[in-house]
Amino acid sequence: MRQKTKGLLSGAAIVGLCLASPLTLAQDNASRLGNGLTPMGSERAGGAGGVIPAWDGGLPRQSVDFAAGETYENPFADDQRRFVITADNLDEYRDQLTPGHIAMFEAYPDTYEMPVYPTRRSASFPDRAYEWAERNARNANLEGTDGLTGAGVTWPFPVVSRGEHPIWNHKAGYTPDSFSFFYNQAIVTSDGSHSLIRIKQDLLNVYGLEGITTEQLEEQNMQFYFLQRILSPARLSGGVLLVHESLNQARDSRQAWVYNPGQRRVRRAPNVEHDNPGTAADGLRTNDQNNVFNGSLERYDWELVGQRDLYLPYNSYDLMDTSLEPSDVIGPGHINQDLTRYELRRVYVVDATVKEGLRHLYPRRTFYVDPDSWQILAVDVYDNRGDLWRVQEGHAVNLYDVPFSAYAQETIYDLQSRRYIVLGLTNQEDQREAFNYLDFDEGADYYQPANLRRVGTR
Repeated sequence: MRQKTKGLLSGAAIVGLCLASPLTLAQDNASRLGNGLTPMGSERAGGAGGVIPAWDGGLPRQSVDFAAGETYENPFADDQRRFVITADNLDEYRDQLTPGHIAMFEAYPDTYEMPVYPTRRSASFPDRAYEWAERNARNANLEGTDGLTGAGVTWPFPVVSRGEHPIWNHKAGYTPDSFSFFYNQAIVTSDGSHSLIRIKQDLLNVYGLEGITTEQLEEQNMQFYFLQRILSPARLSGGVLLVHESLNQARDSRQAWVYNPGQRRVRRAPNVEHDNPGTAADGLRTNDQNNVFNGSLERYDWELVGQRDLYLPYNSYDLMDTSLEPSDVIGPGHINQDLTRYELRRVYVVDATVKEGLRHLYPRRTFYVDPDSWQILAVDVYDNRGDLWRVQEGHAVNLYDVPFSAYAQETIYDLQSRRYIVLGLTNQEDQREAFNYLDFDEGADYYQPANLRRVGTR
């Protein structure tokens, strides 16, 4: 039996709470939302001796009118650091750190640190998301790892009882219907030198469309359309990736196409999934590591280990500061940790191990999922020897003009090569272009293979 870690509520205990008939369980789950639980499904009460406060609604919606060069204002800019974890005082906090973060301290003892701030439960969403979460709690069902039915708009399983549930909540969380965003992706060598790839990504969230019904979703079997363009450098520019992401991938798998500007050809791309190399990532991330994790869950067995209170990245608004250059964020070994913010968060721990008879570049991954936002905040990635290989972080923020949760940046550190990749560098960007979900409204016709050549040659 797995040894219980300090502060851990085991997955068996969680599942044990759920031994009732499906109908009774669904009704009970739905009734808990907004009472003992938040509308998202996290515990409303505080904990950890008062360090984690009660959820009081999160950040209220705020109107934001960006002028050129302006950025999302940090709503917690006046917070003072509680303390800073360093290699020198690591043992004091070891029980509240992930193995991946401990490995980062061991790899970079002279430079890596974690500034810890007061915990701010900032996650908030429109009422529509809360209404659908309650509906999903009554009706959503999951057959196997990918056979989702009866859900729409937002988190299908706000009250979790299986390892797949937090991951699905991450994959199908609330977002605007249609949005477009620009960012730079950086490939960073061991000495801190780096190259920037400028990327534009567009998405139509069919799962969350206004007026959508679960019956329509099951008939169409489409979660979202996704289009990704490389804008620079010149040697890569014009390349386009198009993905049609099915909602129930047990029924229909993901479809993908690519446009190669050199060949001026659109072709099917059946390998844009799982552990195939990510776009322009120089081998530092797999396809399923975009947005920390995406796509089918079919290659893994998923264990809901339990809950822990851990220091994890959150409310990372300083990383979005448009007065900074990307070079102010990027450094040797890791990003500029002085710009990061860590808080004590109560998270679900989910362990994923490759199923017998299947393969993945990563035989095991451990995910740390925040039930306030249902964002994955960190991932420990193991190699074939069972050693930690890569450490992944999602630096979460609330984009409070909707509001919804997103990532300021994503990082993947390779402990063996001492290289890393940063996704989502929006410094020096117009924030309304970097996160455009108000003025972008392309329909499904835009996301068709016949449109790729036109998009790639703009």
